[in-house]
Amino acid sequence: MGRDPKVYTLVEVSQHNNAKDCWLVIEGKVYNVTKFLEDHPGGKDSTDDFEDVGHSTSAKAMMDEFYLGDIETSTILTKVKYTPPKKPHYDQDKTSEFFIKLLQFLVPLLILGLAFGIRFYTKSPA
Repeated sequence: MGRDPKVYTLVEVSQHNNAKDCWLVIEGKVYNVTKFLEDHPGGKDSTDDFEDVGHSTSAKAMMDEFYLGDIETSTILTKVKYTPPKKPHYDQDKTSEFFIKLLQFLVPLLILGLAFGIRFYTKSPA
């Protein structure tokens, strides 16, 4: 008769993140990877990292030796997909904003032109 595996929270796993005691979560299971510390940072869900590295069949077989229990899935943060806000439809009442921006561009040009004109017409011939 097999006993039920111990269930850990992510907070409990995250407390085991040092050189003497290092745990990881891989595919919902908790493993003690202290022996492999140089390659495994510990204290987090490393399922994606484990799969990305492409561990050998023998490495996957060794996992049973380091198995501690299961992770309480409700304690793992879910990834939220970002959805950008919807763009508002063109509002004709915002034409005043366009007019203001146009003036902010044209007024300095007019002042600059006026300054050159005054300088040109008031300059005495040498």
